[in-house]
Amino acid sequence: MDKQINLAIIASHPIQYYAPLFQRVTQDISLNIKVFYLWDFGVTDQVDQGFKQSLKWDISLLDGYDFEFVSNTSKDKGTHHIFGLQNPNLTKQVLAFKPDAILLTVSYNYASIYRFLWQLRNKIGNKNIPIIFRGDSHRILVKNNLKNNLKRLVIAKIFQSFAACLYVGKANYEYFRYHFVQEHKLFFAPHAIDGHRFSAPKNSLFEETKTWKQELGISPEHKVILFAGKFEDKKHPLDLIRAFTDAQLASVSLLLVGAGDLETEMQDIAKQNKHVYFAPFQNQSLMPRTYAICDIFVLPSYSETWGLAINEAMSMGKAVIVSNHVGCAADLVKPLQNGLIFEAGNVAALTGCLREALSDRDRLKKWGDESKRIIADYSYDRIVDGLKQALKAIL
Repeated sequence: MDKQINLAIIASHPIQYYAPLFQRVTQDISLNIKVFYLWDFGVTDQVDQGFKQSLKWDISLLDGYDFEFVSNTSKDKGTHHIFGLQNPNLTKQVLAFKPDAILLTVSYNYASIYRFLWQLRNKIGNKNIPIIFRGDSHRILVKNNLKNNLKRLVIAKIFQSFAACLYVGKANYEYFRYHFVQEHKLFFAPHAIDGHRFSAPKNSLFEETKTWKQELGISPEHKVILFAGKFEDKKHPLDLIRAFTDAQLASVSLLLVGAGDLETEMQDIAKQNKHVYFAPFQNQSLMPRTYAICDIFVLPSYSETWGLAINEAMSMGKAVIVSNHVGCAADLVKPLQNGLIFEAGNVAALTGCLREALSDRDRLKKWGDESKRIIADYSYDRIVDGLKQALKAIL
């Protein structure tokens, strides 16, 4: 790639995991990017469907790269349904940038994206602008039946619109291959988080977590199991509370951080155990402290495309336990090396994992060290490498 490439990036809305990536891409002199946002969630106060409360991220998501918002005319804006992104001017604004290629980081399953793909392929003179798609779907939960077989053909047809696809991990790679994407069109661009932000000086974090433990009422001698996220069905936080109670662990506390529909039910069940604690939703600036307080992080989800919270916890040097329905399990969790994997929805299996993990506290520290080593390779640099390989192949 001799000349600078104009790369248009289409994103649903400013996301804390993507903004540092766009800043990193901007630093590459071979790429000139502009990000086109289809919604302003995250940078304005709006109700989050999962947390069930109004929020605005307290870290900058719009600095260090070129962007513009595309007006969203949907009456019910959001990514929770197909008509939540309605952006009639998307094609016009993207083409005004005169892109050499387009990177689609938002799912194709929105009205705006379907319209965009159709318009782009049917406008005279625009048929040669290649599109790269980056997704993280997998087929861990999918059954083979007539409906899904038909869906496979429809998705495969959509994927034919893309000159290349960036896959984030093993399960996602298999998803693309299942939908007939040829191997030479697939490039590895792993899910990553801002490693610098989640590797803050340990001395300052130690003092912060010590104070926070006191405020929460957690004994300073206790090991801490952490869940942080939305209190919703697909995350299965109720399973974790039940498993923790059944495990009957000595000198261990469970901390659940977040908010959502299940909060009342979770607190009711937690009354059975005096060592279960709750903390409200923590904004982005407080997340390093949130992970720092724990010794092991648990994500018991029944459905999770990847689970970037695992990247964050591992970057903080924490052992992890995940269900086998968490997309990153096959890539990031090495059983008995940095954590454990259990059958989703199996409370007894999760109970066994908690007992195993907390049975050897010196080993638990080693698991955390191994987490930090594994996650070091899941970086924004690796994403940029994969992106540039894809661009070289298609341009």
